[in-house]
Amino acid sequence: MKSNIEIAQSASKRTIIGLAQERANIPPEALEPYGHYKAKLSLEYAARIAEEPNGKLILVTAISPTPAGEGKTTTTVGLGDALNEIGKNAIICLREPSLGPVFGMKGGAAGGGFAQVVPMEDINLHFTGDFNAISLANNLLAALIDNHIHHGNELNIDTRRITWKRVIDMNDRALRKITIGLGGPGNGYVREDGFDIVVASEVMAIFCLAKSLEDLKERLGNIVIGYTTDQKPVLARDLNAHGAMTAMLRDAFSPNVVQTMENNLAIIHGGPFANIAHGCNSVIATSTALKLADYVVTEAGFGADLGAEKFIDIKCRKSGLQPSAVVLVATVRALKYHGGVEVKDTGKEDLAALKKGLVNLERHIDNIRNHFGLPCVVAINHRTEDTPAEIDLLKASAATHGAEVIVARHWAEGGKGAVDLAHAVVKMCEQPNDFKFVYEDSETLWNKIRAIATKIYGASDISADKKIIARLESLQKAGYGHFPVCIAKTQYSFSTDPTLRGAPGNHILNISEIRLAAGAEFIVVVCAEIMTMPGLPKNPSAHSIDVNEDGVIVGLF
Repeated sequence: MKSNIEIAQSASKRTIIGLAQERANIPPEALEPYGHYKAKLSLEYAARIAEEPNGKLILVTAISPTPAGEGKTTTTVGLGDALNEIGKNAIICLREPSLGPVFGMKGGAAGGGFAQVVPMEDINLHFTGDFNAISLANNLLAALIDNHIHHGNELNIDTRRITWKRVIDMNDRALRKITIGLGGPGNGYVREDGFDIVVASEVMAIFCLAKSLEDLKERLGNIVIGYTTDQKPVLARDLNAHGAMTAMLRDAFSPNVVQTMENNLAIIHGGPFANIAHGCNSVIATSTALKLADYVVTEAGFGADLGAEKFIDIKCRKSGLQPSAVVLVATVRALKYHGGVEVKDTGKEDLAALKKGLVNLERHIDNIRNHFGLPCVVAINHRTEDTPAEIDLLKASAATHGAEVIVARHWAEGGKGAVDLAHAVVKMCEQPNDFKFVYEDSETLWNKIRAIATKIYGASDISADKKIIARLESLQKAGYGHFPVCIAKTQYSFSTDPTLRGAPGNHILNISEIRLAAGAEFIVVVCAEIMTMPGLPKNPSAHSIDVNEDGVIVGLF
């Protein structure tokens, strides 16, 4: 069997300029090509079509992730191809992969099998340089902070209360906590610092939530980098940093246009993590795609409890976007894992384990239908070992919760394998829905956290020590109480314990840290232990990635 990269490299790609004109009537002058198969869509053109009517927005999410795999991105690509297969005008919108997971545990993140976006190697590696621009803008601000203090500290910044970190787009645990400024007075001052991964940074979150360059600059200026000795916030605009940061991000802010293996358009732009940040591609990309197509298929990171909740409560709330339908991706083997089976045994029929693991699927369906108010279809990302009895059990269970189950074979068959799913989604998009947020802007920050914990995670309550409670109260009084909250927790469980599979209930969501993202306009709520700079596993994917004697990249997923 061919690997994903071998399948992607066999694709018959078309030049992106001609394809974009044919598929979406995008004029050649609106695109800046990066080679033959990828291009930047101009912001001027995006503004020119802003008054066009919107197409239908389809959100693809998933059950709680497992080592057995679900295939959310693969399903997003397959559904987009399937919609075009049945004669609909559809574009997909994805996040850009982070090099951390690419070289760490995950490998590539451009879909799989015959449902991939191409050029797969470019997308998974440097692509058009967006992440590098975000990293440099972030680190420019960090350098300006230290430079300001070195040259007299006119703003009276308390070096013990600097909250801004440097970033790099790579898993590197050694950079989590570092000491900078060693080497004498000419090298600055000594203080503790640290690195986050780019996709956890506030600049990435701002990049993906900004509606225009002007909005981007305003948000960058609002970043709180730390506090003065009398505990007043210091903003990036106080350092006159936001203009240069915007200049650094100007070209990157234009969305990237590529294609699927079936030569349908895909816009891939931005990439915040969903267990740390809000896990959605850029607002500018999604909003522009909705002007270019009748159907736009996008995804939100990890399970529906994290990705979909943040998509709705943060991205939709801030942008005015509203999905018409939700596709919930699952695999039979992943559900058996949630039922207690170990990964190595998930390929065997086990109806008892499947029945036990279905509680995870059922809670996600309930959340989507009853707490987000959206119609939902379950897409089973088919594998050859799935048995008829297992599929029948899945369909019967989901039906009791008001969701249809459709087996999709896009991994093996491309768009043709997901035609039934496409028809079901089109039908759902025509139905009225009761779209709603999990909480209102007017609720206190504490009650917003509790609403997510009790309604979405099945927790009985939330907890925090006095210092955390005081921090929330101070943010409330400082005028940030209307912000949405962004929960940072493990993606592997509804609880904060990654080993609790299925749908644990009556647990307590303990808050360990509160971070203000004033430019992104949300409050980050860190629960239990969550790393904003991951480490590499014992056997990272980097060990398998290489360039062969013909100069072709191999081993990339």
